[in-house]
Order: sequence, then structure tokens, then C-alpha cells
Amino acid sequence: MAGLNRQQAPAIVILGPGSLTTAQRIQLRYPQATIHGLRGRVEGADQYYDSFGDSLRALYQQAVPIIALCAAGIVIRSLASLLDEKGAEPPVLAVAENGSAVVPLLGGLSGVNVMARELGEALGVTAAITTSGELRFGTCLLNPPEGYTLADIEQGKRFVSDLLAGEGVRIEGDAPWLAHVQLPTSDAARRTIHVGCEARQASRDELLIHPRAVVVAVAAARAGLAEHVRGALDAAGIAERSLACLLVAEQAMAEPALHQAATELGVELRFAPLQGTLASMVAEVLPDAQLIEQPDMVIARAPQPVDPARLGRKRGRLAVIGLGPGAAELMVPAVKAELSRAQDILGYETYVRMAGPFRDDQVQHCTDNREEMQRARHAFELAAQGRSVVVVSSGDPGVFAMAAAVLEALHASSDPAWQRVDLQILPGVSASLATAAQAGAPLGHDFCIMSLSDNLKPWSIIEKRLDLAAQADLVLAFYNPISKSRPHQLGKALEVVRWHRSGQTPVVLGRDIGRPGQTLRVVTLAELTPEMVDMRTMVLIGSSTTCTFDRADGSQWVYTPRWYPEAP
Repeated sequence: MAGLNRQQAPAIVILGPGSLTTAQRIQLRYPQATIHGLRGRVEGADQYYDSFGDSLRALYQQAVPIIALCAAGIVIRSLASLLDEKGAEPPVLAVAENGSAVVPLLGGLSGVNVMARELGEALGVTAAITTSGELRFGTCLLNPPEGYTLADIEQGKRFVSDLLAGEGVRIEGDAPWLAHVQLPTSDAARRTIHVGCEARQASRDELLIHPRAVVVAVAAARAGLAEHVRGALDAAGIAERSLACLLVAEQAMAEPALHQAATELGVELRFAPLQGTLASMVAEVLPDAQLIEQPDMVIARAPQPVDPARLGRKRGRLAVIGLGPGAAELMVPAVKAELSRAQDILGYETYVRMAGPFRDDQVQHCTDNREEMQRARHAFELAAQGRSVVVVSSGDPGVFAMAAAVLEALHASSDPAWQRVDLQILPGVSASLATAAQAGAPLGHDFCIMSLSDNLKPWSIIEKRLDLAAQADLVLAFYNPISKSRPHQLGKALEVVRWHRSGQTPVVLGRDIGRPGQTLRVVTLAELTPEMVDMRTMVLIGSSTTCTFDRADGSQWVYTPRWYPEAP
């Protein structure tokens, strides 16, 4: 998308089912866009929201381009309290539900008119462009195309005002996008559009545009790297705004100071093998660039703007995520964001389906639930290639799930490329917590979480831990309580617990909590039988202090008080 931040895919926000067809047509134009639908009114959206205004404001504050399929006034009223800095606005557009009108509202300096024309073309309508300069000249001088940046937005506004008042203009430097527009050009004009990498102070009569055609290569991080780069560019007479990216030897990929420096400079980090000199590393990826070699860096100036995505590769990312118990509203926002930007999604097929829907450009790698180590190794192999990878778990990935398997694979690996991957573990709502929340607060005091599966640990260990936890009067949460391969183990576990726990102890049985058809049942330990439980049931057994009382609907609240009686 010309003029847009490539890192941010648009959000298509709809209020009713009548907008879905238009939203899907827009999504064909922007395949990475997500359709956000109002919960309870829209089916078939990629994500759901409960409050239109809150959702729109959150997207705006995250700098996400917004395409709202509704009246323009609704969008304006929703965002009015946030409108402050024009230069920081993401593109915001209102589109008629039937696609008959496209109105750019905000983000004139972020490519909103470019988007409006693209949407108009996709929907077969003329976008309602109202920007004076763009209508007069056929281009927005304050929003150069991707690969170019304005030196000073405030000075640029004055410059465009002069042109609208009748001043002519000369063009110096290579500005191919201005070749077919309606600028009032004249060789004798006092006003000049200058395009170049040189560091210079723009005069009152000049619009200064810098091509992002400069790359700085370093071998490793150093203290104050961002300031060091700025100083080197200044000494070379190169404008900092012409810097397209930092190119770094891949051996230094995981050094935090490099990422901090790139953030301070506002550029991407790209990585390449360093097998000789820095100059040879740069020449490999930018053969036409002019090189300025310094003891600890190389400045490369290319003849055209540089697309960082074509240089080396980015640092690969591997996120191990927890979907929560299954309901979309119980998935944490960070996990949703990770899924949105992922290139590869790995996991047990049932969980991968729960994490979707996915875009056509996202690759799903579904495996059997028993292939955890193979899945973890595959994830590192993909991430080591510079891809953005997600490994999916239900619940929380650190609770009897994939986080431990991924770390085990990394611990056992001698591949340095795996060690350089940006590994993140993102939490989710675990089944025990989701079930407890439905019941009240049975985990309100000390508790113990155990898996009754003996696939990876012997039953003797399970039985010993059960005995000690029950003796300690901890609330017990059982994962994997029963299956076809171990139908007798829950009964044995209950025998151990009953040695230490009264028959009137409350027990919560939560089946498929957070998923369609969920059920919640409260029984006593004396009433509990293995036949009441299957593999999809979470079993919470109370302590000696766990209480129950009736709800207004006839069911029961269950909670464990935060206090504990003193020992006699």
C-alpha cells in the first residue's frame, strides 16, 4: 500500500450483516486486513468487538488504518476526543455499507487519499477527495510515496500554501512521481522542490524531500550506537531522514542494544552473514551503492530508495501463545495481535482451528497432539529463517502445554540461529482459572494444579504428589483427569484424596468452559464418580474451608475464603 506503514494492516469495522459483503470486497484489495464485527449482530468477521466507539478509539491509538463501513458522522464523533496531532494520525475512512461512497476523513499525511483511491477503484466508485492541494495538483506534496520522507512538515505546509496562492515551482533531483501531475512548474520559479540525501537546512522557498536511500552497516552493538550513527551521517553530509535501515552482522542479531538503536533512529534492523569485511557484506546486498568506510561502520548510499525488506533478513520471531479456554473474548489482546502478524501457525489441529480464521497468506502447520517436540523444532527452523511464527496452545502455554516443549527444544539445540530467534511466551487464561471464575472463587486460597496423565511421568509420582497435596489441605485442580487409555486413574486419585478430605467437600466440574455447549456442575466429593468426568472436564476439589451457597438462579456459588483457621 503506497504511502502506508507496511507494518499495519487496515481494520475494516462493520456494524451489521448488511456491510459484510462490502467488507469482503475491501479485504480482497487488502488481503492482510481484518474484518471487525459487532458481537451478536455480525457473523463471519475475523474479530469481534462489543463497543464501536471503544474499538475505534483503540485501533486509532494503535495507529491502525481504519475503514469504517458506516456514516462518517459516527466515526467523527467516536474519535473526536483523540484528535490532536495531525502528523500522527493513521488513515481513517468512512465507506457506505453498500460500497457506493468512499470518504477519507483523517490521515492526510499518512496516505489516506491513496487508500481512498485504491478503495474507490476496488468498489467502482470515485473517492470523495477534498484536500485542496491534491485536487489542484493531483498529488499530496506533504505525503511523498513510500521510500521518500518530508524533511519538515510545518515548512511543507507553508510551501503548499504558497503554491495554492499562485507561486510556481522548480524540481531539483529525481522525483519520478511528480512527472505526470499538474504542478505549476517554471524554470524561473522561486519555489523549489529539492529531492536528495544531503543534509541541508531548507529555506523558506524550498520543499525538502529525502529519499530513504542510505544504509548503515555495523558488525555489533556499542554504547550510544544511535548517536554514533547520527554523528557519522552528519560528518558525511547525509540527512538522518535518508537512513533506510541498519544492516547488522547476523551474529549480533540478539543484542538488545541494536534493537534499541534502531528504535531510536526510527528504522528497521536487517541482518546478513558477515564472512569478510563490513564493506563486502554491504556490497553483497547493495552492489550499486557508494560506500563510505569507517573503522566500525560502513555508510552505503544507493542511487534509489532502498526497500529494507529486500536486504538480508529480519530477526525471526517465535511466539508461544495461549488461546484461553476457547471463547474469543477470553483471549488476551497480545495474543490476538500476535496471531494477526504471524506468517506461520503451528499446533494441534483442533487448537489451530480455534485460533482462526486466517488470511490466505498465513501458513498453517497442523500436527497430531502427540508431536510436541517435532512441532517445537519445526517452529525454530521457520523462525531461524526470519519468519514470524506462532505456536498455539489452548489455555496458558506454560501450563501443561507447548511453552515447556519449545524451551526444551531450544535447550537441547546447538544451532546458534535458534538461540538468536526472538522467543516470546504469551499467557492465556488457563482452564482451571476459567472454570474457577464460572463457579465463583474456589481457587481463592492456596491451590495445587496437577495433571493425572502418566504419559510423561509415572503414576507413582502422581499418587505421591496427590497424597501430599491432599494432606496439605490445598484446593486441587485436575488436568487430563481421565481418558480411554487410563479409565481407572481418576478413581484411584479420588481414593487418595478421600483419605484426607471430607465427603462434603465441594467439587466443581467444568466441561468445555469458554466453548459452545459448556457445562458447570457442583457436586460433593462423596457424590463424585469417574463417570461424571471426561478428558474435556476440569475437576476442582475444594479444601476443608471451601464453601458453597445458593445463587438466585438455583445453582451454587463456590469459593475458598482468603483466611485460614488457626491450628489448635
